[in-house]
Amino acid sequence: MRLESKGVVRPPPKLAGPAQAVSAEIQSWPKIRAATHWYLYDRTQVDGADFYVGARELGHIHLDGEIHLALTPGLAQRLIEAGLAAEFPWGSDWVQAPIRTKVEARRAIWLFRLGYDRIRGAGIRELRERIRREAEQATPVIS
Repeated sequence: MRLESKGVVRPPPKLAGPAQAVSAEIQSWPKIRAATHWYLYDRTQVDGADFYVGARELGHIHLDGEIHLALTPGLAQRLIEAGLAAEFPWGSDWVQAPIRTKVEARRAIWLFRLGYDRIRGAGIRELRERIRREAEQATPVIS
């Protein structure tokens, strides 16, 4: 979805707890555009922070710390199978994950970086290999 079609474009809100550190990290990456994420059914209520790479949506962080990340269906499925993200109920090319702890914040940054690198042209083979390595190294935070 294009940024302008999601509501009035405003700077992203300050998020609570570890989610703010994730938001700040993502905003430091080249070509990232951050904006307010509006509540789906009321485009006047703030619901988090959106992140775009050019015109393409990378994903967003809700005020409750839940991330939603756009990927390909294949990458999403690999992340879910590896326990690195959870299934997104409204689309097979998205995943979700919580940010409540520092461990989950690190994972959220890793997930957003995977999506960012995909948009910036990293090959699917390389991204699959990164998922495999992360799954081997980390205790899954998604159950």
